[in-house]
Amino acid sequence: MYPNDGFRELDRSECLGLLATVPVGRIVHTRHALPAVLPVNFCLDADFAVLLRTSEDSELACAIDGAVVAFEADEVDAAAHSGWSVVVTGRATVVTDPDEHRRLSRTGPLSWVASPKEAFIRIESELVTGRELVGGRTVYGVDLQS
Repeated sequence: MYPNDGFRELDRSECLGLLATVPVGRIVHTRHALPAVLPVNFCLDADFAVLLRTSEDSELACAIDGAVVAFEADEVDAAAHSGWSVVVTGRATVVTDPDEHRRLSRTGPLSWVASPKEAFIRIESELVTGRELVGGRTVYGVDLQS
């Protein structure tokens, strides 16, 4: 018998529902052949793609356009030993269609830092995985928090 690690796998719809409840996540990409992680604000589009808004000439936009990236968001309650984490893996592309750019200017995420020329980055939700910590600190059904 193995200890209950307290985690529950989340299905795709649960993951996407949770992503819609938080405004900030982390983009994971390759920078100079090394992993790089940046916090970003985001929203989900109608097709459940992750949308980012950044400066058109930002290092991020240049680095991830056309690349497969991971995007992670979570929510943690350290006092209650509970929370969840969702990872979206997919191809990132800079939105170049003018009509789509205008639509996203109205409905997409707001930029936290103003830029004269902004770009939208779409991350297709090709693979969506998540885990929720539901058991707290238990082993073999014994509550370790007591």
